[in-house]
Amino acid sequence: MKHALSVTREQDFAAWYQSVITEADMAEDSGVRGCMVIRPWGYGIWERIQRLLDDRIKATGHENCYFPLFIPLSYFEKEAEHVEGFAKEMAVVTHHRLIPDGKGGLMPDPEAKLEEPLVVRPTSETVIGTAFSRWVQSWRDLPVLINQWANVVRWEMRTRMFLRTAEFLWQEGHTAHASAEEAKGETLKMLEVYRSFAEDCLGVHVIAGEKPENERFPGAIETWSIEAMMQDGKALQAGTSHFLGTNFAHAQNIRFQNAEGQLELANTTSWGVSTRMIGAVIMVHGDDDGLRVPPMIAPWQVVIVPMLRDQPEDAAIVDYARELQAQLVKQSALGEPIRAMVDARPAKAATKRWGWVKKGAPIVIEIGGRDVAGGNVSVIRRDRLYREDGKLDSQVVARDAFVGDAAAMLEDIQATLHAQSVEKLRANIVPIDDWAGVEAHFAEAAKNPGWVDVRWSKPTGAALDTVVERLKALKLTIRNAPAGQTGCDDGPCIFTGAPAVERILIGRAY
Repeated sequence: MKHALSVTREQDFAAWYQSVITEADMAEDSGVRGCMVIRPWGYGIWERIQRLLDDRIKATGHENCYFPLFIPLSYFEKEAEHVEGFAKEMAVVTHHRLIPDGKGGLMPDPEAKLEEPLVVRPTSETVIGTAFSRWVQSWRDLPVLINQWANVVRWEMRTRMFLRTAEFLWQEGHTAHASAEEAKGETLKMLEVYRSFAEDCLGVHVIAGEKPENERFPGAIETWSIEAMMQDGKALQAGTSHFLGTNFAHAQNIRFQNAEGQLELANTTSWGVSTRMIGAVIMVHGDDDGLRVPPMIAPWQVVIVPMLRDQPEDAAIVDYARELQAQLVKQSALGEPIRAMVDARPAKAATKRWGWVKKGAPIVIEIGGRDVAGGNVSVIRRDRLYREDGKLDSQVVARDAFVGDAAAMLEDIQATLHAQSVEKLRANIVPIDDWAGVEAHFAEAAKNPGWVDVRWSKPTGAALDTVVERLKALKLTIRNAPAGQTGCDDGPCIFTGAPAVERILIGRAY
């Protein structure tokens, strides 16, 4: 079967991923290494993610704010573990003016050197912690619950669009609490917000759980994540939530007078997701014809394509298409008015059709002169593009019948994509009882090994370092220990031989 993309997932998954981004007009190179231009369709998906997630964040009592892009280096120096964790990724501003270099170019003005270097924001714990130290004086000032939508810069050496870029977009939540218990509760509450958002809106099945000690956010006491499985079996960390304890409060002097009049350190949290979520949507839902966008996050849920031939009847076809659009936007699906648009560009119908197929619009409607005469539309569902005989599945139905069924169809597409993600993940997690079995599994299933589920004793220190080295030799990492475990079946940890206390997921990752 011939597909819309020149490379298939089976042939070269990495090349397929890049092809989807290019052919769907998602993003393109910017001319700056590791930075991308996010084109309207890709940014429209991000806007939908932002809007839906922002509503959920605010529903938990958080308020949005904004902090500076530039952070004084001294702020990082107060938290040694934190700065060590980000030191190799930081972009630093040292001068504030350019002058001619005498060779036709420009150079930093030696007279314009900053007294203190400024770090381009890699994350905002330090600058927000400094603000918290001003805002929090009494137990009555707590909790502080804020969120910001921003861009950050981490000087990545190996970049891939949406997955790992030098500059990316995200939200970062930061909170301060009177007690460790309250802060831990906040950490898990936001983890659940991320988990449910990924499932309900992105249609991506994820496993929520705690990261091992070596994978914690720099300076955190606990780090929790949601892990998604891509179609090539690799893991993608799609969001994180961190319990920071009093580490940052100590460094940033976030103290408050409790109800008994004594000074205490606040307990803080931070949590975030980024444009990496778009990478997850591509690699979980995409097929060999391009992207498939879940209706919840599709900028346009129904795209109407008039089949124009530069003939007098074209005007009637466009009018018919716009009448359909007007009917659809009065309907609601998935809790919002249906988002429908008419693509009346003077291009070949097949070109427009396949363009929207590659972009992943959930429903594509084609309308020609015969459809107008019969009061019909031709419907293409992006979640099931072909019939059993391999031909495009374009269903001719009465226009009014389609309008009546559109909401249910969009809801079904959303549910179908999620169900496929659930099936893929569950079918590709294998329980294994010993290290030899892990080695054999990843040697024999080199193409798409998925993840393995093993017993774990939670080693720390040197014992954990030994585990990490053994995993690294096979290009494996611990993804997380799934939340909600009530214990572990009898048996030893596959690494230490000590009694296991929980089970963990291991796999290769992006």
